[in-house]
Amino acid sequence: MDPTRIGIFDLAQRRMAWADRRQAVLARNIANANTPGFRAADVRDFAATLAGSMGIEPTRTQPGHLPGTAPSLVGLALNRPRTHSPDGNTVALDQQLTKVADTETIQSLTTTIYKKYMGLFGIALGKGS
Repeated sequence: MDPTRIGIFDLAQRRMAWADRRQAVLARNIANANTPGFRAADVRDFAATLAGSMGIEPTRTQPGHLPGTAPSLVGLALNRPRTHSPDGNTVALDQQLTKVADTETIQSLTTTIYKKYMGLFGIALGKGS
């Protein structure tokens, strides 16, 4: 059994890779909080990362079936004004630390879901209780 061919595991792997990249960017922001002229960065939202990869429409086997609709990702990006300090630095530590905590929660949730699914597979294969 190849877990990369199962959608939930592929999604979990992509979510963890996204969270890893985001943690690295946020750590760099925090490390440069006192660097004059440093511009804070962030990665694109995970929903924007998945844009285009989730465009699967259900097959209509009967003329009376309604067509499937893909969720719209328009309007998910929030325009947050950046604060500038007198030296041109745009890092706001409170915002960065909030993002770090949010990303840690995402990592924890994704790991928990992955473990639960692996446990279910173990039970299905007779290797769990």
